[in-house]
Amino acid sequence: MVTARLRPAWAHQPCQTGPMPDPDALLQRLASTGDRRERLTHIERLPARTGNPAAWPAWLHPQLRDALVAAGIAAPWQHQVDVANLAHAGQSTVISTGTASGKSLAYLMPAVHEVLTSRDEGLERGATVLYLSPTKALAADQRRRIDTLSVEGLRVATYDGDTPSEEREWVRNYANVVLTNPDMLHHSMLPGHSRWASFLRRLRYVVIDEMHHYRGLFGAHVAAVIRRLRRVAARYGSHPVFLLASATASAPGTTAERLTGIPCVAVTDDASPRGETVFALWEPPFTELRGERGAPVRRTAAAEVAALLTDLVIDDVRTLAFVRSRRGAEVVSLLARHALEEVDPELPRTVAAYRAGFLPEERRLLEKRLTSGDLRGVAATSALELGIDVAGLDAVLLAGWPGTRASLWQQAGRAGRAGQGALAILVARDDPLDTYLVHHPDAIFGQPVEATVFDPQNPYVLGPHLAAAAAELPLTTDDLQLFGESTADLLDALVERGWLRRRSTGWFWTKRERATDLADLRGIGGTPVRVVESSTGRVLGTVDPGASHTTVHCGAVYVHQGESYLVRDLNLDDSVALVDAAEPDYTTSARELTEIRVLHTERRSSLGAATLCFGSVEVTRHVVSFLRRRIATGEVLGEDLLDLPPRTLRTRAVWWTLDEAATASVGIEAADLPGALHAAEHASIGLLPLFATCDRWDIGGVSTALHPDTGMPTVFVYDGAAGGAGFAEHGFSAAATWLAATRQTIADCECVDGCPSCVQSPKCGNGNDPLDKSAALELLELLVPS
Repeated sequence: MVTARLRPAWAHQPCQTGPMPDPDALLQRLASTGDRRERLTHIERLPARTGNPAAWPAWLHPQLRDALVAAGIAAPWQHQVDVANLAHAGQSTVISTGTASGKSLAYLMPAVHEVLTSRDEGLERGATVLYLSPTKALAADQRRRIDTLSVEGLRVATYDGDTPSEEREWVRNYANVVLTNPDMLHHSMLPGHSRWASFLRRLRYVVIDEMHHYRGLFGAHVAAVIRRLRRVAARYGSHPVFLLASATASAPGTTAERLTGIPCVAVTDDASPRGETVFALWEPPFTELRGERGAPVRRTAAAEVAALLTDLVIDDVRTLAFVRSRRGAEVVSLLARHALEEVDPELPRTVAAYRAGFLPEERRLLEKRLTSGDLRGVAATSALELGIDVAGLDAVLLAGWPGTRASLWQQAGRAGRAGQGALAILVARDDPLDTYLVHHPDAIFGQPVEATVFDPQNPYVLGPHLAAAAAELPLTTDDLQLFGESTADLLDALVERGWLRRRSTGWFWTKRERATDLADLRGIGGTPVRVVESSTGRVLGTVDPGASHTTVHCGAVYVHQGESYLVRDLNLDDSVALVDAAEPDYTTSARELTEIRVLHTERRSSLGAATLCFGSVEVTRHVVSFLRRRIATGEVLGEDLLDLPPRTLRTRAVWWTLDEAATASVGIEAADLPGALHAAEHASIGLLPLFATCDRWDIGGVSTALHPDTGMPTVFVYDGAAGGAGFAEHGFSAAATWLAATRQTIADCECVDGCPSCVQSPKCGNGNDPLDKSAALELLELLVPS
């Protein structure tokens, strides 16, 4: 059976502009320039895979099948049919396969079939489908894909903050496929469910796309919103089937069940074809620059990626460069264009930057230029993962570890035309985790991707959602099981705070305010800090109040939709940060001092000579200064003091203690102990994101030679969000492998006394002093012997 890849309207667009150079030869050319050979630390070859097509399901509506065939799909892949059959049989399902494997078709087959079949059966208005994505851009792209099928009877609409008020009534009353995001479901659809009664009564499928993005606090919030949706839908007699789509992930069925609260079958065997991929790990060299306390500084990942992008564009290799920040993407693009200008004045126009905030027509133009070959190189943030429809390129460059293996494969999967090879290069940042990974390829290749970590029972998240649920429909004892084991205690607390009133028939919302305003899906609640352009009064965006001290303090560089601003003033009383447009050549990172108090120890175990604990803590954090670093080189330009009040946070932590006899047994003197603990703390924070799906900025740490609550030398690593986000708990469970990787990272780093690649931290409020690299190795040897 001959199968065709989905045409551009239905799948990521393969570029068709000349043959792909042999990826091995291409990599060797890149590595042979100058002194680059030593920067190449590992080469992994991922074999090609043939596709496994299947017949169209016999039950599939012929109108939909004919439309798909007309769109260029001769037959589906086996994993698409497996998902469709499960969903058609009424089983909630999650598909977790690679980039460009056709996940959209897998969930749209049963969903669109149901809409068309109910129409044929003469049901009033027929079945409905609700599609949820993390971003407006992705929902808009999905609508465009469905519209290109031109299936009669489908009334597809996006419903987001940009939907005009005059269109919203039509969407509620007449659309049978509605594409939206969790924020609109939380703030608009569920509070106004009576206006959606007709749609909810006929709801047959709920599609949750990009499931792997629902992690940490955001994942906990969305889990609560989904439970509220199930509860309201049941009020109208509807119990929809859930269809979830995810990048390759660990235990996707378990994650889907935690997100939705119902059992989900996982389909993980990817039957789509893939060409061979050559994957290289690359470490930039040390430069002559010196950082804090004389530590050596590596060439930045942005500068290294810009140089590689330049060479690839010259060789006419269609390349995507993923950079973590919007400003960084602009810098990579700018450096590459400047270098290309010296080669050929026509080449700079073939390189562009892609970032969040692009209009749909701008994204479509970028896709078109990439597909046609007019554009050879794009420097992009992760926004490209969710907002643009392009794959099948020749090469992908990653400026630093993207945070998770799931994101790594999602981004690397953009390269590779059908039947042709591809090149992917991970360029390490000056960071402990990146250093570890480029020297330990086994931690990347052949390993399962991470489990998506979030805690649906976080009281700081679930409490406000219970209030919102009570405002939608009074809560009853029948709802306790739906929201989880902590619900009863939380309801008592909400009554005590005056948010809810308990009556014989249940719990009722008693306030005049909107209950949904208590929960910010992208944060932890509280009044967001508005970021206002001082010259125009325009509100550029908002920042979670807990993050305002570190992101919009006076002098901070704030980036909005690719434009840079300097914070002039932060008014905490009015929750306003005033900013001015600027183009600084540096980034800023806040530094804070931290104190911690143990509230309750929930779990305890032994780890080597140490005692490992997990529990609740109270953290007092005080932002005291910020560093300015040059973007292109990473050079520290200076440190500025700040005058901000301390903040208190109740959260969850993992910590370990050692007695003095143990430290003395490996020759660590009392005077060296603070530096050893401090260095081990920094490195362990840097490595935890490899074992829990978090960023190092999602967590914090404290180390002390004598903690008043433990009476011993102690290292804490805590979740940076009130109530915890599940990261510290994951660290407790994976402590042996996590701390072994920490020890190995320190040992492998070629510096003498410590540097940003091993034990220095960019947010240390103590100026990375004291730090003792060699003593930290001895200390960690007590926990996880080599």
